Amino acid sequence: MHILKDLLIYPWPWYLTGPLMGAPIPLLLFFGNKMLGASFSLRHICALIPNQIAYFNYEVKKGYWNLAFAGGVFLGGLVTYHFFYKISVVEITESTRRDLFSLGLHDLSGLMPSKIFSASKLWGFQGLLFTILGGFLVGFGVRYSMGLSQLSTSSAIAIIAFFGGGIIMTHLLLPLII
Repeated sequence: MHILKDLLIYPWPWYLTGPLMGAPIPLLLFFGNKMLGASFSLRHICALIPNQIAYFNYEVKKGYWNLAFAGGVFLGGLVTYHFFYKISVVEITESTRRDLFSLGLHDLSGLMPSKIFSASKLWGFQGLLFTILGGFLVGFGVRYSMGLSQLSTSSAIAIIAFFGGGIIMTHLLLPLII
């Protein structure tokens, strides 16, 4: 029982969790000809609502398993937070701490820097703009990058552009927010 508790509470190594999280996507596509992802669940939810948009008009019954997947992810997050979440201090390497200080982030006491994620920042013009624009770009990126599991060249280029955008956000736009 002690080993099971350790498996559930302590982080697993990246070289194990990466393949465990990534492998089901191409396997499901190869063996079941099905796509896996939360963005597909959103499409299924939109298809349940009567509409005239051709993209959402399809046999939604084939997508119920994907909705069950999204519900399981949500419930899994709730269970993990309530029963296994034990982080009281965020461990940050000294080099990362220096980099964050140079960007103007000095309060690193929680999981999210309050200088960026406070209620006043979120509900201000910049916060709403970045949240809406960021949400749109993440949604677009997720749908576009799904082709990477199909070895699509355009999706590989998109992934490189997303990482480039992250670097630009961190070094050019983040200092404007804080």
